[in-house]
Amino acid sequence: MNQFTNPLHRWNERFSNEGYLFGRDPNQYLKEQVLHQIKLPKLANPKTLCIADGEGRNSVWLAGQGHTVTAFDFSPIAVDKAKKLADENSVSVDFNCCGWDGFDWTPSTYDYVIGIFFQFVDPFDREKLFKQMDISLRLGGVLIIQGYGVDQLKYNTGGPGKLDHLYEEQILKDQFSNYEVLDLRTYVAEVNEGAAHKGMSSLVGMTALKSTFKN
Repeated sequence: MNQFTNPLHRWNERFSNEGYLFGRDPNQYLKEQVLHQIKLPKLANPKTLCIADGEGRNSVWLAGQGHTVTAFDFSPIAVDKAKKLADENSVSVDFNCCGWDGFDWTPSTYDYVIGIFFQFVDPFDREKLFKQMDISLRLGGVLIIQGYGVDQLKYNTGGPGKLDHLYEEQILKDQFSNYEVLDLRTYVAEVNEGAAHKGMSSLVGMTALKSTFKN
């Protein structure tokens, strides 16, 4: 069954498998940026939103770093596994079972908005989703995005398999043009994130500060 014609069925099916589809450890780019990007704001218990969080590997790790985390995913099976992972790590995350179009995007709420491998939307809906992410991030907050680049079709090691769902740097720069870009890169790296993301991959990562700065 095609993941784009019946996405909830497809993702529930994938998340039903034993173990964690994308592993239990956080995404490497996210971890690197949060721990080592010196320009990120040093806040006590920053409010953080993880979109399309799946089985919770990123939100649970962030909670362990002292973040006050809200996360959502539309798969109830994934959310149940995320709650279990949070319990195993003795952290608390406000998990929500909903799609991006059903989430309560309250304006200027979060210090961080995190989007890791959420390339399930076509360009039209991606623009609307990016706008919601921007609205929910407060001025001075940090946006962190990682996804597959357009060359990922050569590797076939994960991702949506549809060219118009993949990233180029200019897509992110255009959508978040009022942000100060702290890190923006297109690169090839070995990914080892569970069974679903495994092997050499074409990646795009962006970390940016919401400001009145114009690139």
